[in-house]
Amino acid sequence: MKPVRLPAAATLALPRWALFALGLLYILPGLIGREPWKNDDAASFGIMWTMAHGGLNDWLWPNVAGLSWPEEGPLAFWLGAIFIKLFGWIDGDVFGARMSTIGIFAVSTLSVWYTAFNLGRRNDAQPLRLAFGGQPEPDDFGRTLADAAVLIYLGCLGLLQHSHDITAEALYVSLMAYLLYRAVRYVEGPSMRNAALLGLALGGLTLTRGWITPAALSIALLLCTVFLRLPLLRSMRHLALAVLVSIALALVWLLPGELLQPYGHSPLQAWMEWNCRQFSAPSLKSLQYFLRVGIWFFWPAWPFAAWAVYAWRRQRHVLHIVVPLTFVAMLAILGLCHPDPEPSQLLPLLPPLAVMAAFGLLTMKRGAINAIDWFSVMVLTICAIVLWLFWFAILTGWPPQQAHNALKLVPGFKPELELVAFFVAAGVTAGWIALVHWRISRQPAVLWRAVVLSSGGLILIWVLIMTLFLPPLNYSKSYASVAHQISIHLPPGSKCINSNVGAAQRASFAYYGHLPFASVEQQQCDVFLLQDSIKVPDSKEQLPEHHGADWIKLWEGRRPTDNVERFRLYQRVR
Repeated sequence: MKPVRLPAAATLALPRWALFALGLLYILPGLIGREPWKNDDAASFGIMWTMAHGGLNDWLWPNVAGLSWPEEGPLAFWLGAIFIKLFGWIDGDVFGARMSTIGIFAVSTLSVWYTAFNLGRRNDAQPLRLAFGGQPEPDDFGRTLADAAVLIYLGCLGLLQHSHDITAEALYVSLMAYLLYRAVRYVEGPSMRNAALLGLALGGLTLTRGWITPAALSIALLLCTVFLRLPLLRSMRHLALAVLVSIALALVWLLPGELLQPYGHSPLQAWMEWNCRQFSAPSLKSLQYFLRVGIWFFWPAWPFAAWAVYAWRRQRHVLHIVVPLTFVAMLAILGLCHPDPEPSQLLPLLPPLAVMAAFGLLTMKRGAINAIDWFSVMVLTICAIVLWLFWFAILTGWPPQQAHNALKLVPGFKPELELVAFFVAAGVTAGWIALVHWRISRQPAVLWRAVVLSSGGLILIWVLIMTLFLPPLNYSKSYASVAHQISIHLPPGSKCINSNVGAAQRASFAYYGHLPFASVEQQQCDVFLLQDSIKVPDSKEQLPEHHGADWIKLWEGRRPTDNVERFRLYQRVR
């Protein structure tokens, strides 16, 4: 027997304008005025910027202003470079690159919505018919599940930062959501067309983060056809077509790269070496990381998803459990087999978990739903109050203790009141209060009521951070100020700079300081930019050795908020 009994009143769809507004509030904050932050965000922007202002070699051999970066795949960087060319004239190249995140986010949320919608309107997912009628129509039921799945997806803590960074991870999770949608459509109606579209999704994943995940998910798709008792021979023929399409798409990059050998290198060889480093035997370290980080990374999806598996355990061959669960199991195995566990290994699990979680909402007891709901309300409201308190303390100096604690993290920062940011933050906070009041006063019976506060509260926190605290965050995490200092002390007429700086620093210095770093060919330069630690004594600095030459120091500096990292600019003298 199906575990679901639901009246039609519980399947009222979330107003389209409300869902659209939540999506905009989720993705837009941080788009304007946010500089590339240290590490992956800045490094990825550097690749996009280099492509946008470079030639064919830069598009085939990803690099950060001359620093080779042939890892992952080029698709996310291609998109960023294209958006820089299209929209960079509006508010700079950083804004243009960040515009790509809007399209990527739209693909992921629409994919999650349509996946849940198609699964929810199937006969095997419909609730039991009520004795006197009044059960929901299939399309109404599907729309309600789709709204709930999107709200759960937006409420996942692990998605928040990665969906706003201009990195390959944002496209990675988006293509994963699209692949899940295509998998559902394929299993619903196996055809050569659906298999070809499935192959496009697999190929996109291959060009984004390598071939290991697409290969594993191809096996997962085959397992889905076995569990759902589809004709095996036909399924294997269709999946073979999907794999061929994905390989053909990957060859769009690999074949020209192998023939042209950009900068004298083979993208295929470097890319395959990187892929091989992404898989190893399962380890206790990976398991501990998965459990320790996953408990908050997948919140609030994982409790509902786990309950869905339990509640539907007697219906072993239902599509809405088999496909997401098979994907989750395969992706979890990949995460446990990664030699160096990181959040990017957990991201692909979010779309299938969100879809499964929507079906868990159907059967979870009201008391458990309310407990999760109000836990989110209390935690997120307290976080919002703390953020407002610290912002007020930074701006006014009162309360003095909070002001001291906040300002010591950004020494030298001079706070100023930005009216636009303040009114946006105040407006979203007022919207949060109205949402909580609506939830308390009306006690709505609609299915998505249980998760609208979780996603709304997380959006509130992100908006507050990206409005009230964006200036100090830029001051703390950006290398723009250091880049300007280096450019001032750069000797006139310098044609190139050798350096040992990392990808994030190199990207920021090249963009903000217009520093002419050496190209991939590693030419010899008379200027050297050294990155080291303040703990390294001068006698142990690793400078390039040139016969009959010596180095003089022109400048030394660091970010005001970093007490370890140090930069020094040297010029060679004979």
